[in-house]
Amino acid sequence: MTRHANTEVLDRLHTLMHGLRRHLQEAVREDGEGLGPMEARCLGYFMRHEGATQSDLVQHAGRDKAQIARIVKALHERGLLQSTPDPDDGRCQRVTLTEQGRSMQRTMQLRRQRFERAMLAGFSDGERAQLQAQLDRMLTNLDAA
Repeated sequence: MTRHANTEVLDRLHTLMHGLRRHLQEAVREDGEGLGPMEARCLGYFMRHEGATQSDLVQHAGRDKAQIARIVKALHERGLLQSTPDPDDGRCQRVTLTEQGRSMQRTMQLRRQRFERAMLAGFSDGERAQLQAQLDRMLTNLDAA
């Protein structure tokens, strides 16, 4: 593969990522009732990892501990998250979404699924599986770089 072809792959990936980011930001504005992108990601994380801690999110997101604390606090104040003490370690708080937070997250997730279907329109099941395998391989290569 030539150097020029590699640039074309990166350009296409950049264009796809820009389109995805634009779409997700639009979804957050319309369905997220004023959430910022990181707040929306935070809700998504706690939806997928119910009972996780702020520290778990810090590790997952690779963000500053203070930044995550501010975001979690703001989501608590908006009534989207709730915390309960860990039964094994009272110093640790387990975070879950409130019903309002779940409803908002489900709405945003449905939009994401519609967008994914639109992006993959016309792909066969085999093509989707192949694309997924190639993306996984790219992520593995990136981790190794």
